Amino acid sequence: MNSPAFTIAIALALGMIAQTIARHIKIPGIVLLLAVGVLMGPDGLNIIRPELLGDALHMLVGFAVAVILFEGGMNLRFARLKREGRTIRQLISLGALVTAIGGTLTAKIFLQWEWNTSILFGILVIVTGPTVITPLLRRIKLRKSVATVLEAEGILLDAIGAIVAVVALEVVVSPSGYTLLASPFMILGRILIGGLFGTIGGVIIAWLLGIRKLVPEGLENVFTLSLVFALFHISNVMSKESGIVAVTIAGMVVGNRKSIVLRELMEFKEQLTVMFIGMLFILLAADVQLNAVKSLGMGGFYTVLILIFLIRPLNIYIGAFNSSLSNKQKILLSWIAPRGIVAAAVASYFAIELEKHGMDGSQLRAMVFLLIAVTVLSAGLTGGLVAKLLGLKRESDKGWVILGANAVGRALANSLKNGGEDVIIIDANPSLCRLAENEGLKVIYGNALEESILLRSEIDIRKGAIGLSENEEVNMLFAKRAKEEGKVSETFICIKREDESVTAEMVTEVGSNIPFGRARDLEKWSVWIRRNQVESISLNCLSDDEIKAEDVFGKDTEGVIIPLTSKRNTKVVPLGHLTELKKDDEITCLVHSKKLDQFNTWLENSVFSENTI
Repeated sequence: MNSPAFTIAIALALGMIAQTIARHIKIPGIVLLLAVGVLMGPDGLNIIRPELLGDALHMLVGFAVAVILFEGGMNLRFARLKREGRTIRQLISLGALVTAIGGTLTAKIFLQWEWNTSILFGILVIVTGPTVITPLLRRIKLRKSVATVLEAEGILLDAIGAIVAVVALEVVVSPSGYTLLASPFMILGRILIGGLFGTIGGVIIAWLLGIRKLVPEGLENVFTLSLVFALFHISNVMSKESGIVAVTIAGMVVGNRKSIVLRELMEFKEQLTVMFIGMLFILLAADVQLNAVKSLGMGGFYTVLILIFLIRPLNIYIGAFNSSLSNKQKILLSWIAPRGIVAAAVASYFAIELEKHGMDGSQLRAMVFLLIAVTVLSAGLTGGLVAKLLGLKRESDKGWVILGANAVGRALANSLKNGGEDVIIIDANPSLCRLAENEGLKVIYGNALEESILLRSEIDIRKGAIGLSENEEVNMLFAKRAKEEGKVSETFICIKREDESVTAEMVTEVGSNIPFGRARDLEKWSVWIRRNQVESISLNCLSDDEIKAEDVFGKDTEGVIIPLTSKRNTKVVPLGHLTELKKDDEITCLVHSKKLDQFNTWLENSVFSENTI
């Protein structure tokens, strides 16, 4: 157990185990990570011993923060930032100043620290952690305007706040007053140098990834990761702590460039971020002394309350003055301000540096970790409830997204719409989009495989996605993207035949359904619909037993009938081959009018009765 490698390995494993458990029991992962870190640390079971790492701990933190902020920057879209630009600029400048002053005064009054330590604390707490906010936003599904402000504030303030904090530390430990006079120029210089290196580095990374076959397939992710690490440390060599700004800006540049490898890159970075967050929070939490937390007493408790209930609202209302935010949005922003990994890492770094200069930094670190624990717990457990009470939470499991504005896609969309479902159709054919609009359907013109188009359809709040293009490979890709991007619970993949390029087995393997009960030739049905050669029929299920749609809509129905939706009580859903049908379920179908005799013969031998619409 005295091996540094053992400490890192156990921290990595426990970090992932804790986050896995947290997702299952639906609590903020960082809360469990902090608890595990303290339990396994020197003040607990003494299994994880961060002191064995020495200076390597700071190096590990640097590598992890580089990945975390690069991934965070990739998630920031310039178009969204532009819409909320004024609010974001005010919050990361004026709002941050309010928090720094408020945090300083609060620490001085309630903790009775010296001014130097109080100022360091005030600057440290201006950051809000994207490592906490990003997963929180995915879980509680806030409206885009509020989510953009929170995410941008967290990512940009992490970079800027870390530089300001490090310069402030240099002022505190400096033996002369020269550093105090030079500090504004030091801060601005490091931000500019980091921004310059980040822009150049981001453009180079995006350019290299954009050259086809330059980077061998399968190496794109590790290739990018190595360049990010290099960029982070090159910028730090040129100007101390500027690397944190460089990787953030580089992430924004890469994330806003269209690239065929971008989606895989973002997935890879997200997984790395989760791994690093787990390891670092456990290591840093284990490094906190419980006696230092206890020694804060009621002063620490009052400091946290003041920061949450007074300083944060002042930050928002002063920082967002004369902005487009409503009062409800400001209240929500005031409530959600969890601190994350950067605050924890910088606090640990401060404690080490202060001790080197003969100052006590243990209470400063303990106070920051106490604030992290309380703010993460309050935001994670109550953020969704507060958003719902304020009417700022988007509804989940609402409606369907359909790829394909062809005649069959429009018929299915209208059937769902008539059943009270919200439906959006995506198509890259302008003529088909106009036809759908003329029928009163919501339409998005564009490529459904692009992230921006999926975001416009609000795929993350939809019940499901239905691929109805005449290209079954595209339908398969669309269903996969919908699951990855929107985490939709139900997907449908239309195929022409069950044994061609995309088979029925392949659809089942990816957890999807085949719409219309089985494989159908959409081109033929679209022609028949356009020529008015179909009739709408409603069927009632008479079976006393539960049956699968694929068992009752067999090959003899191909070219004769195409079932669109199933209705049970008041709920209407697309009918797929795995749909379970019960007695009195209503099936809305289209029947080829020239094959009514075949339909009637089939109906006589089926478990359905007919009701003409």
